[in-house]
Amino acid sequence: MNRKIKNSATRIRKAVIPAAGLGTRFLPATKALPKEMLPIVDIPTIQYIVEEAVESGIEEILIITNSTKHVMENHFDKNYELEERLKASGKMKQLEQIDEIANLANIFYIRQKEPKGLGDAILCAKSFIGDEPFAVLLGDDVVVNEGGKAALKQLIDQYEETRASIVGVQTVDKKDVSKYGIVAPSQSHPASGRLVKLSDMVEKPATDQAPSQMAVLGRYVLNPEIFELLETQGRGAGNEIQLTDAIKRLMDRQAVYAYDFEGIRYDVGDKFGFIKATIDFSLKREDLKDKVQEYINTLVTK
Repeated sequence: MNRKIKNSATRIRKAVIPAAGLGTRFLPATKALPKEMLPIVDIPTIQYIVEEAVESGIEEILIITNSTKHVMENHFDKNYELEERLKASGKMKQLEQIDEIANLANIFYIRQKEPKGLGDAILCAKSFIGDEPFAVLLGDDVVVNEGGKAALKQLIDQYEETRASIVGVQTVDKKDVSKYGIVAPSQSHPASGRLVKLSDMVEKPATDQAPSQMAVLGRYVLNPEIFELLETQGRGAGNEIQLTDAIKRLMDRQAVYAYDFEGIRYDVGDKFGFIKATIDFSLKREDLKDKVQEYINTLVTK
């Protein structure tokens, strides 16, 4: 059954960033510090996500938090005392950096009262989004596409062509499919370049039951009908309300596509992925690359 998509001419101007998770994989660091504030060199991961949204044309961002994450809100706010001290010390470059952070975008916050899963976190954004299509960016996935479009912008461009919900995917190793939501391409609609129509999605399937190796990797553009489905979505994998399950039901109403976005994706919710990101980002910094490369060379020759 194909239902008419609401407000199909509306452009994507709002984004949701779920950031209410407890970050237990990074304990004890995340006992007092939100995992989204763990820095890749000297920039918190959440800032990379916000910057990608802004680069993609997003104007308003809602971050889903919990009661322990005040420091994240403070990061994107003004700090007049710090600014005055930097100014008095003549540290104008640092002053410019923190001023830019406070002016990145219009950022709003709402708390997810219970940890009931990603689907429930997205549902918290219903009033903020209203009757518009919107973007979702997960904070565990930092994507770098040097010289090209940001990952989210690639999905937004596809939405403007199809007016259908788009999930961002990349191919993962077969042994890793059980970590992700995995998509099933439609057999009756051949892929068009990197864009493929979907017939199914499975949340964290067993290796021998995965319909493909294309994993949903933290970027979505969704039509607002998803909220109606999330309101009635039962618990799924992990006894949580899964966004994947609601998107699967959305396929019964309207077309849903996957887009194999370009870029290097870092799973910064994983310790090794976080280390890889830190090394790669430091090697691209003029103030660090020589020292880091020299140290790596000493390790290799030992």
